[in-house]
Amino acid sequence: MEKDWPLYEVFVRGKRGLNHVHVGSLRAADDTMALRSARDLYTRRGEGVSIWVVEARSITASSPDEKDPFFAPSGDKVYRHPTFYDIPEDVPHM
Repeated sequence: MEKDWPLYEVFVRGKRGLNHVHVGSLRAADDTMALRSARDLYTRRGEGVSIWVVEARSITASSPDEKDPFFAPSGDKVYRHPTFYDIPEDVPHM
């Protein structure tokens, strides 16, 4: 039965942290159970101040196989640069 429960990814923000950090995964019957289980499993020593649980199937990620084109610099994308019009003299620019 438990193996049929959805997989959740758990993110915790520590007392001194500014960001949530992925700390692990767990299976739970619903969001509430996932949140409570995450609290019990990943913040036993009181180190967390915030927990996020996200169903793994809801996460969309880039593919490592596409890392070069996906993260390519925008230098070749001319439409992102203001080169098609003249900038007036009184407008500060780099």
